[in-house]
Amino acid sequence: MDSMDRSILKCLSENSRQSATQISRTVHLSIAAVIERIRKLERSGVIQQYTIVADPHKLGNEVTALMEVSLEHSGYHEAFAKAMNENDHIVECSYLTGDYDFMLKIQTQSSETLEQIHRMIKSMEGVSGTKTYFVLKQIKSGLTSVSEA
Repeated sequence: MDSMDRSILKCLSENSRQSATQISRTVHLSIAAVIERIRKLERSGVIQQYTIVADPHKLGNEVTALMEVSLEHSGYHEAFAKAMNENDHIVECSYLTGDYDFMLKIQTQSSETLEQIHRMIKSMEGVSGTKTYFVLKQIKSGLTSVSEA
């Protein structure tokens, strides 16, 4: 992957629906070359999917919170991860190093529904502790960094 591939990825990360024609104008490469590079990036697995970014507030999710979760021991990892994948309010779940085992990003309708999710997680077998933060304002959001290597 070279700097031209990174430029194409940056264009797609800003708007995955833009045409090869638009990308070719931005990166100063022929349309055919842009199409071929995109196909190569898809085949190699660099591009895994095309998706949307929805406004959580317009979907009725007025509360965003981050929750750190500790497990008693690693034997609970699989069951916990499965439960997080099955909960639509958990929009991100990352396995961590440090004092906590997981970081969750939760988007939900209200503080009341956040409380229900919080109680559900705290009552799960193997959960030994949590720490929750309300997100006041999203400053920057992005799916993947496409900076120069």
